[in-house]
Amino acid sequence: MIINVDDNNIRIDKYLIDKLSMSRSKLQKMINNGNVLVNGNPVKNSYIVKADDEISIDENYDDEIKIVPENIQLDIIYEDEYLLVVNKPSGMVVHPAPGNYSGTLVNALMYHCNNLSKVNSEIRPGIVHRIDADTSGLLVIAKNDDVHNKLAEQIKNHTVVRKYIALVWGVINEDSATIDAPIGRDKNNRKKMCVTADNSKEAITHIKVLKRYNNATLIECKLETGRTHQIRVHMEYINHPVVNDPVYGNKKLLDHDFGQMLHAKTLGFIHPITNEYLEFNSNVPEEFTKLEEKFNLETK
Repeated sequence: MIINVDDNNIRIDKYLIDKLSMSRSKLQKMINNGNVLVNGNPVKNSYIVKADDEISIDENYDDEIKIVPENIQLDIIYEDEYLLVVNKPSGMVVHPAPGNYSGTLVNALMYHCNNLSKVNSEIRPGIVHRIDADTSGLLVIAKNDDVHNKLAEQIKNHTVVRKYIALVWGVINEDSATIDAPIGRDKNNRKKMCVTADNSKEAITHIKVLKRYNNATLIECKLETGRTHQIRVHMEYINHPVVNDPVYGNKKLLDHDFGQMLHAKTLGFIHPITNEYLEFNSNVPEEFTKLEEKFNLETK
């Protein structure tokens, strides 16, 4: 269900209660759990709607859903009493969503920890930021709300270091470049994002070439902002889509069992309690290396 807003200065929960036959408690819980999006982004109950806002509502929401801890092995890079850094494998969903309530990183975290922040709702405990299910790499998890809020503030202020490794189609001739192009929801496909001036947010990606092949380039991408699918959208925008990307790619998939060739390699931030700068690195997964080897005979 999608509602185009034609009113101003009304709280979103009050606005939707007037529009929908739904109890206030259920609607507020849906908003808190991220099942109501405004222009593609989750909001709080206190959000004030504006003319031309587009509100998306998940009609399959189940307010009786219970997230069950699951004994799933975690690759923990760092942990203390305040936070942990995990290396997520490709294929693992970060948090439960309709049709995907088990086997997620959150299920595994709830088994591992009995204390996780609650800032991002009951179905996203501890989750400060996300990466796509089929993207591998590093995430920081908060164990209490104060730590969560301080980490989120660093992300908002663009002080968190986030570097990705990506293999993209085509040869990038420049050794480095910056892509500054706003990203918003694709009007023709609500499941996709795109570069657009409509209902979009600033998006900046810095890229550096690591290795060139005859028909592909291995690059490092440093995020200045963190929009949904940012690297994948930006690389498609400059006609160098990520290899094996099932959504934004324009080539035949090399491996249907593995996701896009994108790995969150480096994560650096100031510890919210100790004020020490921490930086972590992880190697690309074995599957990434095996797919990259397909290009090794064609090095440029």
